[in-house]
Amino acid sequence: MAARKKSGGRKKSGRRKYGKAAGKRVESAMRRRKKGTLRSGRGGKGGKVKSRKQAIAIGLSEARKKGAKVPRKRTGKKGGRKKSSSRKRSR
Repeated sequence: MAARKKSGGRKKSGRRKYGKAAGKRVESAMRRRKKGTLRSGRGGKGGKVKSRKQAIAIGLSEARKKGAKVPRKRTGKKGGRKKSSSRKRSR
């Protein structure tokens, strides 16, 4: 009797998470990063992008604006960091 694999939580569907157009946008953003022309901020008025992750995020954001198939942005979780107001300071 062969052992069956356990499914890890979520079901995998056969459809694409990101559309082809979104992939093209990310590719172009990566190319611009390597070339040194990819800039962050609104209207490209920020600094040069050096991070690979940031380049991908910019590409996906551009794709989202153009209406390509891209999942919604994740929002931050509530109660991430607690304030350290209870800690007393000594002088």
